Amino acid sequence: MNGNRFIGSVGALRRKLRALTSVAENPGATAAEKANAEALKKVLKRRLRDAGAPAGDWSDSIFRLGRWAREMRKPAAPAAPKGDWTDNAHRLGRMVRRGYKKWSPD
Repeated sequence: MNGNRFIGSVGALRRKLRALTSVAENPGATAAEKANAEALKKVLKRRLRDAGAPAGDWSDSIFRLGRWAREMRKPAAPAAPKGDWTDNAHRLGRMVRRGYKKWSPD
């Protein structure tokens, strides 16, 4: 279990580093924000360098297998957009069917 926390902490450091890089490269950021981002970026790079590479043991493989399984659960086809003409046709068909059922003697 200790290996999973290590992988999570390295992943979190990398995400923070990407966020700080985007702040540093943002033309709308102030000079103070850019300086702060650069300082934090240096600290995070040092922490990543000190953490080293993952051990490469079975926990790495299980972690990657879990990420792959999570991706497989996602639907392959994108969901149909809402608000197109088929939604209105479907609603109209439902109203006609309900009205016919109430009107029909069967």
